[in-house]
Amino acid sequence: MPRREQASAIPQASWTGRQAYILAVFCLVLGAALGYLFRASASPGGTDEAASSIGDSVSRSQPHQPSPEEQEQMVDQAVAPLLTALKASPDDLATIVNVANLYYDGRQFSEAIRYYRRAVKIQPHNSDVLTDLGTSLWYTGDADQAIANFEQALKYRPDSPEALFNLGVVRWQGKMDPKGATQAWEQLLERNPNYPQKQQVEEYIARAKQHLKG
Repeated sequence: MPRREQASAIPQASWTGRQAYILAVFCLVLGAALGYLFRASASPGGTDEAASSIGDSVSRSQPHQPSPEEQEQMVDQAVAPLLTALKASPDDLATIVNVANLYYDGRQFSEAIRYYRRAVKIQPHNSDVLTDLGTSLWYTGDADQAIANFEQALKYRPDSPEALFNLGVVRWQGKMDPKGATQAWEQLLERNPNYPQKQQVEEYIARAKQHLKG
């Protein structure tokens, strides 16, 4: 699924030129390699596949990428039957998460937040939903609440690779805390020795440590 670039603005005046350059390179490499932040929750019932097929059909039938308006319309069409189902079963967790995931993948993060929060009320200890709520909050520019949700997710699942990876990104880019980012990523590799992107994460750790030297 496509992922939007991080929304929060970093006060560049507080960074040295070298630090800002290292961070810019980091963000470029991170975006190219891993699509920025990870979503943790899978969509029960195949909604992820449905959302993907929507995007694929647009790319095949149109010579241009969908505009924000077109994308919003596609998401609304995909979400409509799920919202109808929720009227009959308002506490159906799987459907609520499906709706949130579709809004997330459609870059409608405010709507995604609303439904992830609704899911958390039903299942407060769901680390995947807490992670996705945090990621959505980050994409709306709220680094503090994003971190709070990642840390809450890690209380329930200390080895969550998505929460640890995303926590590292937000600590560095959102809070200018490369030391905190390094700690999160080192925990990720310690608790997930077979992590598929281990080499890339090791590179990010090296870049963060380089950034600390400034």
